Amino acid sequence: MSKLSLIQSTAIPLPIENVDTDQIIPARFLKATTRDGFGKNLFRDWRYENDDEQQPKKDFVLNSGRYSGQILLAGKNFGCGSSREHAAWAIKDFGFHVVVSSFFADIFRNNALNNFLLPVTVSPSFLDMLMSAVEQDPKTLINVNLPAQTITLVATGASESFDINPYKKECLINGYDDIDYLLSIRDKIEAYEKETGI
Repeated sequence: MSKLSLIQSTAIPLPIENVDTDQIIPARFLKATTRDGFGKNLFRDWRYENDDEQQPKKDFVLNSGRYSGQILLAGKNFGCGSSREHAAWAIKDFGFHVVVSSFFADIFRNNALNNFLLPVTVSPSFLDMLMSAVEQDPKTLINVNLPAQTITLVATGASESFDINPYKKECLINGYDDIDYLLSIRDKIEAYEKETGI
């Protein structure tokens, strides 16, 4: 798995609240069982007039050509709706490493962390500041420091801390899935077994 530690990137603003998982990846595209290829259908119904991909909606942010980057700035209550893990797969496969919002649906947040997509929860006022900065200047850089658990607007130095489960933090930094993590502490497990007689 890819490691996540320090991410400095431009961002794509999506200031829409209550974006549900069916909007992120419509149900008709859930036929595959691997994680690859879902990015092409990210926000599919918002990106195209129809299913043949011949008529992209030019006013949708991913089609505008104005914005790019590895960070998605999203409105409040991002990832609500169904529990489909494919939503995290699609966002990650498209090329995002971080999603920033003032509130995430719990299941989406957990699915994101399990797929090496970092959900960063910030205050509404800080999110508004990031959105405004990026909308005014698409070259605006945002720095996400996972070890320090901070997100910073590089131009001004404005910064805010964010919370993350310590176990998930360690997994992201080291590129561990659950099995990798257990293997990394195998010596401790074996020592505990000898000590306790289990």
